[in-house]
Amino acid sequence: MTPKASRPQPRIRIERAWPLLDCGRYAVKRTVGGTVDVWADVFRDGHEVLGADVKYRSPGARRWRRARMSHVGADRWRGSFTVDEPGRWAFTVEAWVDRAASWRWELGRKVEAAQPDLASELSEGAVLLGRTSLTVEEGLADATEDRSEVTALAPVLEVDVDRERGRFGAWYELFPRSWGGFAGVERILPELAELGFDVVYLPPIHPIGRTNRKGRNNAPQAGPDDPGSPWAIGSEAGGHEAIEPSLGTLEGFSSLVERGQELGVEIALDFAIQCSPDHPWLREHPEWFRRRPDGTLKYAENPPKHYQDIYTPDFDCEDWRGLWQALLDVVLLWVERGVRVFRVDNPHTKPLAFWEWLLREVRTSHPDVLFLSEAFTRPVPMSALAKLGFSQSYTYFTWKNTKWELTEYLTELTRSNMPEYFRPNFFANTPDILHEYLQRGGRPAFEARLVLAATLSPSYGIYSGFEHCENVPLREGSEEYRDSEKYELKERALDGPLLPLVRRLNEARRACPALQRLENLTFLETRNDDVFAYAKVEPDDAVLVCVNLDPRATREGLVEVPPDLLRGRLGVVDLLTGERFRWRSGGNFVRLSPGGAHVLRVERPR
Repeated sequence: MTPKASRPQPRIRIERAWPLLDCGRYAVKRTVGGTVDVWADVFRDGHEVLGADVKYRSPGARRWRRARMSHVGADRWRGSFTVDEPGRWAFTVEAWVDRAASWRWELGRKVEAAQPDLASELSEGAVLLGRTSLTVEEGLADATEDRSEVTALAPVLEVDVDRERGRFGAWYELFPRSWGGFAGVERILPELAELGFDVVYLPPIHPIGRTNRKGRNNAPQAGPDDPGSPWAIGSEAGGHEAIEPSLGTLEGFSSLVERGQELGVEIALDFAIQCSPDHPWLREHPEWFRRRPDGTLKYAENPPKHYQDIYTPDFDCEDWRGLWQALLDVVLLWVERGVRVFRVDNPHTKPLAFWEWLLREVRTSHPDVLFLSEAFTRPVPMSALAKLGFSQSYTYFTWKNTKWELTEYLTELTRSNMPEYFRPNFFANTPDILHEYLQRGGRPAFEARLVLAATLSPSYGIYSGFEHCENVPLREGSEEYRDSEKYELKERALDGPLLPLVRRLNEARRACPALQRLENLTFLETRNDDVFAYAKVEPDDAVLVCVNLDPRATREGLVEVPPDLLRGRLGVVDLLTGERFRWRSGGNFVRLSPGGAHVLRVERPR
């Protein structure tokens, strides 16, 4: 049988391209100013000389730009380009036969072999170079590149580029009702900025329903003065587009956002797709909610937790398009009101296709918007959410407390392909998670976890109360807080004993480029399972961190610095205390108090 193709298939092959996620199904991630290193195997049958470019295009651009790829060995080629604005970039690899170089290579081989008659070869070269005649000397000189058989990688690949806050930042979570509403939060913003926080995250600020309102400690019956859970969204005052009247007005919220912009602190909002029984959507769009055969609605559950004050929309309803559009409109409304960071509540319980659509729609028109995924679920769904567009992700860090657990988890985050798409945000605690390590370890446990979160991950956060070492659980074996702020008002103030440590850590993070990256992590041997040590190294910066994981006893260790990591004797300064030491390649003795730590910056010779 004769071939069915209308023309011969390309003879150049482009294979094993990188970076590539799931055969090009998803975009890799970068932040503005970052470099995309592109690799590919480029080859062809025969002996022709090949050339290759990385072709890349910024968001919305029509014209491609090019960066030449270098042949780095065998059939492997490498090139790179820098991304300088947020949004979706496109790139591909294009290869070709360089006919001039191929002819010159063949001529050179024959000259080396002392072939006597080269008249035919020279005539071919003359035609190729547009000359009437040619000598060997001229033929062996440089000739203009001549491209033929141009072949491109298919499909075109993408890079999802965020602004720097997508990679690096310190978060502080607070309930505005415990600080005097929007006006009270605005008053403390200068202090939070001085402490080095980049993002202040607010749980839902929308009207709270009254039907089935929860009482203190998640009691199914609320007292007359119980404020209810902010996640029970919707009342006669409105739904996701409205503001809880007790917090202030829309004008007050706008003032808070503007003040944050002046101070360099972003206000992040919670995007929770759930409705109280009083939400306007239940009256206006009953078709968006699934009812049982007896006509009742099923409230949200995560056994053993029950949320009688919350209903979730039905993403399988007939009017799913209307539901999707309404949720997109909610996000875009708050974007118009100045919000550029959203923490998304339980995204793993909603369709992945919905998130992929919504995130792309928002970031196509507003590429500076960031989304943090709060998906405490199985690894594969967590990774899928990160791949399809979430800028950052909550992690298992809260449950990794031993040296072995931390080493295993950080190895996964830094030594796999996860850095290409998964950006961790190491929250040391949340309103839902008070780990046993904090419950039993007292202040030293809080200090150790704070240092680990702030120095291991470029993005980290704490929920207010952490700086006060709040550690009383609802009951034995529970990770819920007793007298949880989710269900009652508290009187908060920025006067916790850990705030000086918070300030020093945030100053160190801003001063040290090495602490602003994830994948530059190297673990250091300590010969003691309670002493956890690691280095973060960039070309012009290096930081060594040692933490005593035991919150009850002083521990000692010999921290081994590999010879190829930092050469010779080193001057280091502890960024937590200002003390200076001399370290060296090899073993370095440390003695740390319970939960104590060194954050040592290497002082480069002048």
